[in-house]
Amino acid sequence: MTPASILAEPSVIPDSAVARVDSFPRLRYMGSKYRLVPHLAEVFEKVGGRTALDAFSGSGVVSYLLKSMGYEVTSNDFLHFPGSIARATVANQHETLPQADVETILGANRDGRDFIQSTFDGLYFTADDREFLDAAWSNIDLLKGAKRDLAISALVLSAARKQPRGVFTFTDLRYDDGRRDLHLPLRDHFRERVEDYNNTVFDSGTPCNVETAEVFDIKGEYDVVYLDPPYAPPRDDNCYIKRYHFLEGLSQYWKGLKIMENTKTKKLEKRYTPFSYKRTIEEALLRTFRQFEASTIVLSYSSNAVPDAQTIEKLLLSVKSSVEVISLDHTYSFGTHKTAARRTAAEYIFIGS
Repeated sequence: MTPASILAEPSVIPDSAVARVDSFPRLRYMGSKYRLVPHLAEVFEKVGGRTALDAFSGSGVVSYLLKSMGYEVTSNDFLHFPGSIARATVANQHETLPQADVETILGANRDGRDFIQSTFDGLYFTADDREFLDAAWSNIDLLKGAKRDLAISALVLSAARKQPRGVFTFTDLRYDDGRRDLHLPLRDHFRERVEDYNNTVFDSGTPCNVETAEVFDIKGEYDVVYLDPPYAPPRDDNCYIKRYHFLEGLSQYWKGLKIMENTKTKKLEKRYTPFSYKRTIEEALLRTFRQFEASTIVLSYSSNAVPDAQTIEKLLLSVKSSVEVISLDHTYSFGTHKTAARRTAAEYIFIGS
């Protein structure tokens, strides 16, 4: 492995994009790159290009950064709720959710639905909060296009902010640290989160779009491909469905989704991805690199993950003639259990060209 370079303080060139992204609503999401945005902005400024793919969009913050830097962005994730966020903030160039629509969503239950109240009785939220979620969805179902995506994004973020640590692997209040977010009624959260997402909307002058697909099913050619795949941890796991199943269900009102009724948390069936397992991660990475070998590949990865940086560089060099490795100190945690305490690790940015 060539010596890893330490990225200096970000230059002033992409400052305006970083400043815009600074107000992007923060979803507590495993592996999210909010704190790396200034460094990624400098990397994207350096590699240039016009079209970009964010293949594992997650919280949506890197897709939004790319849009803010003028790229024609395709934002992709195989989960549904990241797609809703990206449609609301990246693909959407003009539309906000008017106050009149907000008041309608906060109003009475239009059709008497009670799926959330009955399915999650006694779990996660208060009875009033669960009643609100059912009522809100009865009215969101009347919306279309970007307005619908803004409303869903605000609802998802409200639920994530209200749940301790933003994950749904437990149902009690063991992590209640007294923060305002944990005690604010969801309807009040929703008002605030709508304002947050409305404030993200701007016209970049360049069309952007959103996919909800497995990375191997993505078609098209891109100047830059940003990869932030699920990390295969040496211990614990990186199952996004396990941690965010409620958000995934809420983003589509559980339509077509199967709940595992025998589980205490009422989680959804796990979706297989080869990026999650030590025995399949290297082949999955290599397959992805080959798929996008005509593009400049920018890859984020953590030293807490498998494989190590030397292996990733070797895999990249099998399809790219040049690989730069940037190392940054980063605090990261894979899990929520006691042994997964946050710890300082190296966060790598690989640039394959």
